[in-house]
Amino acid sequence: MYADDYITEGYGMQTLLAKEVLSSGVLETLLSARERGEVAFLLVDVREQSEYDAGHIKGVDMLRPTSLISQWAGELLSEAKRQTIVFTCRTGARSGGVQAFFKERGHAAVINHTGGIFSYKGTIER
Repeated sequence: MYADDYITEGYGMQTLLAKEVLSSGVLETLLSARERGEVAFLLVDVREQSEYDAGHIKGVDMLRPTSLISQWAGELLSEAKRQTIVFTCRTGARSGGVQAFFKERGHAAVINHTGGIFSYKGTIER
């Protein structure tokens, strides 16, 4: 159990998905809840292909490299306009930039995973 897990006590899972940032512990809790069908969100890794191939968070729905954002952002904005999207990267810097990019274009339900995979203690797939 992580210190962040105590933060989730007293909060509904949907309340956690209404936040602008999530720590790794909270993301792990939300991924478990998603596996049980209690919440729905997209987890998008915005690192580069080589970083993703070296290891990624179990539960990532798609890889969308930040370097190619102009090629995929419009499609994701359109397809996921009513979904909550959590962006993750190595440390939270790139995912924070992508979050800001999406907010500027009108997508309100976007969350940055602060700390990124660097701070994540859950399952990493290779």
